[in-house]
Amino acid sequence: MSDLNDRLLAAHETGDTRALVDLYTEAADQAKDMDTACFFLTHAMIFALELGLPIADELRSQLAQHGRETNTPVL
Repeated sequence: MSDLNDRLLAAHETGDTRALVDLYTEAADQAKDMDTACFFLTHAMIFALELGLPIADELRSQLAQHGRETNTPVL
């Protein structure tokens, strides 16, 4: 995960929010436990919401499947 960590840090340093969505999603996919995966998915969802990306709904749905979020739309 060191390479991924380096890429995450670089994206934060440069403010590349779009890359952060992908990188946090990748980190969630590589996580060894559900708590860690959901931590990363939450970050990915927040950055996706900031950018207004449709993937935010999918990320939120994944979090809901694990009891970390609801599927109730945010107004």
